[in-house]
Amino acid sequence: MEHNEILSSTKQDSPEVIPSLIKFIASNEVAGFDSMEDICSLNNQYQMNGFQPVSLSSEETEAAAILSQNHVSRPIKSHLASAISISMPSSPLEVHLQNTKRVLFSDHGETMFSNGILDSSAACKTASTELPRQAKFHSQPMPTGSTYPEAIVGDKFPNQSESQARNPRIERLKDKRFDSFKTWSGKLERQLSNLRGKPQESELENNTTQNSEMEILPVDRYFDALEGPELDTLKASEELVLPEDKKWPFLLRYPISSFGICLGMSSQAIMWKTLATSPSMNFLHVSSNVNFSLWCISAALIAIVSFIYLLKVIFYFEAVRREYYHPIRVNFFFAPWIAFLFLALGVPPSVAEHLPPALWYILMTPVFCFELKIYGQWMSGGQRRLSKVANPSNHLSIVGNFVGALLGASMGLKEGPIFFFAIGLAHYIVLFVTLYQRLPTNATLPKELHPVFFLFVAAPSVASMAWTKIQGSFDYGSRIAYFIALFLYFSLAVRVNFFRGFRFSLAWWAYTFPMTGAAIATIRYSNEVTNIVTRSLSVTLSAIAILTVTALLITTILHAFVLQDLFPNDIAIAISERRRKTSKKWYHLRTGSSDTKEIENFLKFGSSDNKDIEASLKPPSCKPEEV
Repeated sequence: MEHNEILSSTKQDSPEVIPSLIKFIASNEVAGFDSMEDICSLNNQYQMNGFQPVSLSSEETEAAAILSQNHVSRPIKSHLASAISISMPSSPLEVHLQNTKRVLFSDHGETMFSNGILDSSAACKTASTELPRQAKFHSQPMPTGSTYPEAIVGDKFPNQSESQARNPRIERLKDKRFDSFKTWSGKLERQLSNLRGKPQESELENNTTQNSEMEILPVDRYFDALEGPELDTLKASEELVLPEDKKWPFLLRYPISSFGICLGMSSQAIMWKTLATSPSMNFLHVSSNVNFSLWCISAALIAIVSFIYLLKVIFYFEAVRREYYHPIRVNFFFAPWIAFLFLALGVPPSVAEHLPPALWYILMTPVFCFELKIYGQWMSGGQRRLSKVANPSNHLSIVGNFVGALLGASMGLKEGPIFFFAIGLAHYIVLFVTLYQRLPTNATLPKELHPVFFLFVAAPSVASMAWTKIQGSFDYGSRIAYFIALFLYFSLAVRVNFFRGFRFSLAWWAYTFPMTGAAIATIRYSNEVTNIVTRSLSVTLSAIAILTVTALLITTILHAFVLQDLFPNDIAIAISERRRKTSKKWYHLRTGSSDTKEIENFLKFGSSDNKDIEASLKPPSCKPEEV
């Protein structure tokens, strides 16, 4: 009782002081803050240094707080040792219990400490509401090279932004939208990181794999979201799943159409070999060294392009799968094998006189597997039937049959070349008629001419040479195919002004080998019909092919090293799975009515000099309306 009266009188004499928000205290001012097992030795050390020993029992907590008023004026050393100790509770419940026991605030906003002196009335309330004893969890010291203030003064703690900038992995993991295109949604990359001894946190793995599964987009989604002759331009009403304001990783920007460079260069090697070995072209005195140089360049290009795309298959398989389901890009999956076939046809005599027949079977096996898949989809009534996805790039899947037949016949094979020639001829006729009809369902056919139309010339040109090798002479069948190719070539050449104004892309390389193929077929024809007209035509078509490839080579170098936009962001593989909801139109029509699309199509085609207005008029839908 006397002790309480002394404390109450002390409270009345001292003015009320509002505590500061943050108060620096030493660990020995709070009882039971950080106790260790060998507390006795530590207490003896503290007593020798002039510090008040720390009490451990819960009954002495309040008494230690009362006695602390006698030691307020005693100087306190803030650094006991070169170590950092952190005491943390085992659960949020203990945080509440410890705060209830040791955070010294009264119910009416009056503090229990005033300049280090305990409020007696509040202390009594605290003592009366004493909580049961809880288990204590003690931290262990973490030795450091220097104390925290010395590290701050010496600038040993780097800034957080600087440390993140020095760690590119943190920057790469910030944007997780690229992870959905990685192989197995980034699992392979994490496994490689674990093998290097740098495992990634499981939390990042959980966040990454939440939305890792990507649906296979139907072919209609590509038609709805993309436009252009190559379906590589995003419509204004669509959005991407990848950021548009930053450059994507290189492998994501590396398209399958890059193999078009290999097609253009390897076909040039074949043309120069034909110029050097054809009797009708002896007056040009073409050296075989040109063929050898171009063949070496073509072999190096095929190796480099194949290696880079193989890396894309390994690390970004989801992006490769989206290219495979793209109605235009899927045809370029024949390009690598056609390039290898061209490389075998253009091999210099100094390298190999005769190639083993086993090479033909190795190269034609993947072509045959792709044809089973693609041609089967053309015949079926699904989303990828030929009447819906027909476009000039489908000729790449046809040319592979004729190039394979030409190489097999050159090796002395009989049945295999005829087999592939028959397959190519049957499907070329169907594709040729479908493209000429321009059915309303052909959403991929461009309204104007584009370099892709030169692929019309490729199949008949190579077919004429293949049949010549099979029959042994440039007979009537070979001449029919050659004349068809020559007429298509001239029909496109006289409209050269229509090919202006298109954005350059690597796919243009794939459109150069048909011109080279027409020149080679003309040289073969001039060997049978030798006159001034055939020779002049051979030289002219060869010069055009050389100039075209040279111009494309210079343009590619400029875009690669000067403009540095040879590989822009590949929009075609990053379209969203669902179309973005658009706002209401200026005209108010009933939702779901077929008149809405008819008016949109009419306005779209009617604004371009009244061209193709008939294409905008579609028959009314026969689907019943939902009630």
